[in-house]
Amino acid sequence: MDYKDAAWPVSRRVEDLLRRMTVEEKIGQLIQPFGWKTYIRNDDGTIKLTEEFKSQLAEGGIGSLYGTLRADPWTGVTLANGLSPREGAEAVNAIQRYAMEHSRLGVPILFGEECSHGHMAIGATVFPVPLTIGSTWNTELFRRISRAVAAETRAQGGAATYSPVLDVVRDPRWGRTEETFGEDPHLVAEFAVAAVQGLQGERLDSHTSLLATLKHFAGYGASEGGRNGAPVHMGLRELHEVDLLPFRKAVEAGALSVMTAYNEIDGVPCTSSRYLLQDVLREAWGFDGFVITDCGAIHMLACGHNTAGSGVEAAAQSLKAGVDMEMSGTMFRAHLQQALEQGLITEDDLNRAAGRVLELKFRLGLFDRPYVDPAWAEQVIGCKEHIVLAYQAAAEGIVLLKNEGDLLPLDSSSGTIAVIGPNAHAPYHQLGDYTSPQPPGQIVTVLDGIRRRLGDSRVLYAPGCRIQGDSREGFPRALACAEQADVIVMVLGGSSARDFGEGTIDLRTGASVVTGDAKSDMECGEGIDRSTLTLMGVQLELLQELQKLGKPVIVVYINGRPITEPWIDEFIPAIIEAWYPGQEGGGAIADMLFGDINPSGRLPLSIPKEVGQLPISYNARRTRGKRYLETDLAPRYPFGFGLSYTEFRYGRLTVEPAVVPIGGEATVRIDVTNAGARDGAEVVQLYVSDLAASVTRPEKALKGFRKVFLKAGETQEVTFTIGSEQLELIGLDLKPVVEPGEFRIQVGPDSTRGEIASLMVES
Repeated sequence: MDYKDAAWPVSRRVEDLLRRMTVEEKIGQLIQPFGWKTYIRNDDGTIKLTEEFKSQLAEGGIGSLYGTLRADPWTGVTLANGLSPREGAEAVNAIQRYAMEHSRLGVPILFGEECSHGHMAIGATVFPVPLTIGSTWNTELFRRISRAVAAETRAQGGAATYSPVLDVVRDPRWGRTEETFGEDPHLVAEFAVAAVQGLQGERLDSHTSLLATLKHFAGYGASEGGRNGAPVHMGLRELHEVDLLPFRKAVEAGALSVMTAYNEIDGVPCTSSRYLLQDVLREAWGFDGFVITDCGAIHMLACGHNTAGSGVEAAAQSLKAGVDMEMSGTMFRAHLQQALEQGLITEDDLNRAAGRVLELKFRLGLFDRPYVDPAWAEQVIGCKEHIVLAYQAAAEGIVLLKNEGDLLPLDSSSGTIAVIGPNAHAPYHQLGDYTSPQPPGQIVTVLDGIRRRLGDSRVLYAPGCRIQGDSREGFPRALACAEQADVIVMVLGGSSARDFGEGTIDLRTGASVVTGDAKSDMECGEGIDRSTLTLMGVQLELLQELQKLGKPVIVVYINGRPITEPWIDEFIPAIIEAWYPGQEGGGAIADMLFGDINPSGRLPLSIPKEVGQLPISYNARRTRGKRYLETDLAPRYPFGFGLSYTEFRYGRLTVEPAVVPIGGEATVRIDVTNAGARDGAEVVQLYVSDLAASVTRPEKALKGFRKVFLKAGETQEVTFTIGSEQLELIGLDLKPVVEPGEFRIQVGPDSTRGEIASLMVES
């Protein structure tokens, strides 16, 4: 058979296979049931396939399975009933073997897995969340992390992942802010390219490569009020300049899968938007991969958006718009055959969608090498090299927001430290959403990290309170610990931890307690949106009581979205923002506290003074207004901001040539000097302002950045190239254009400071 001959071109193999398939088999390629429901784990670690899976396979096949190895409370997969790295690989092999041997044409299944910040399977490395990654401003580091995630996932048979998340955040009250790289389209786009390069590698059919899926297409981060999946009110110019930019750059980098967003834009649901899925994605950008929905998105067309009068219409609308596969598969399986019979779709529509799915299966090598090596899975998943990467990402992503009187770094040679707070020793709280169950001792908490440095005798611990709730029963123990200490490290924030059955803690003793009514502290994550950005519960009250003792206090935030607490900003001398720093985060925070790490993280989004300033971003339009009655428009901490234990100075900014034609290029050079006594890394940021244009422009826009390491006293020249990509805007015809005129160039340490120069563009 031609399609089984690896010597034939992929296009011919797809054509031959489609010619042999029935309508039912073509529809089967477009559905993606939940993978964890296809098997039952036996006591010896082997699996038994369910009758439902066998029946679905016999009725026309299954194109893909979602989350076969996903472990979390939703799937019900725990450490007790889940699969080890080796067992997971063996299970996927067993499922794949049955599919290929019991389907008429032997078409392999595409296994898709969640990898927001690591493979969401038992034993996999848990990296910091994307918001922490964005704070590193280190795309090469993220490319290496993406390679590691791809290797761990592919080792167990996963061939596609549903990342990177390329949503540009407008309102950080949104619960999925933690999954993003921040508020700036250029920053997000640079990480998008690194993700595609890292996940897909040099060859898609490599045993260490993974199909990247860009999500959520599009505008998902701009929802009304920061509510998940709410309507998006946005014009096409802003859509193209901001939200679509990261997707376009990722497609140009070779991304081959895109996931539609739940939301609507100006009344049109993304899942049925021909403009997005055909006109932009395929015709304008030349995308040649396949499009998958988010889970339940097609159902929303009939029950939510109400742009379809029935399930049949919803399935037809999405397929005709350009959707090729449905996550969950329920609507396509139930309604596509009927849509075909009613003439709402044609067999050509099915051929087009099924052909795209099959083409990627061939390119992934699934027909020729459908099975994986369980021994390799056991070796690579959670390996030491990947743990080192997780630590490095946490170390570079932690942001020092305040360091009054140079309180930090601390002297580790003497003194007692009180480590207090609900996030001081809560492993799941520092991991973020989309996380699998973790064995005891796998996660390094802040308490663990400090105890490793100082030993148990010099470290006192009390949780004090929970993230949520008004219980103050832990206050006396916390105050007693603090009274005995020389310095207080207060670990506060939020949590995206789902209920993993780990119980809770006794606030009076700090001991773990497993009860039938474990209290969830989850206040962030998918579907957990907030109306404010303040600390929940009695965290602030506890901190205020401790501050009255007159001891030096350091606040460490572990959280998934910005926190606005004016009292803390005013009265606490040292503040660290760690976001969710992953499994090695506690060690990295401790090393920063004691000076082994010189902080180099910079904010990937603006932190407001109060929630009433939202939406707030550095790249707002000049016409945004001047102020509110109660406050101005300046953030508490601006985009790009972050302190260091050393001092960096900028000088000798040049732009050569100072005048360029349209389409020309100029070179920007600036000297950056480490004027302090410690070695450190600085993020040099380039901003461009278009001073007069045919459409209104942002006050400034990030167009380049470099993270450079400088030894104490060292000076380095940092260069940038400015060309059409850095100067263009989306014109009146919605096409990119460079207009003549003056541009202001700013190079500095954040969005509010820097050296200034001018560049003229002539027609």
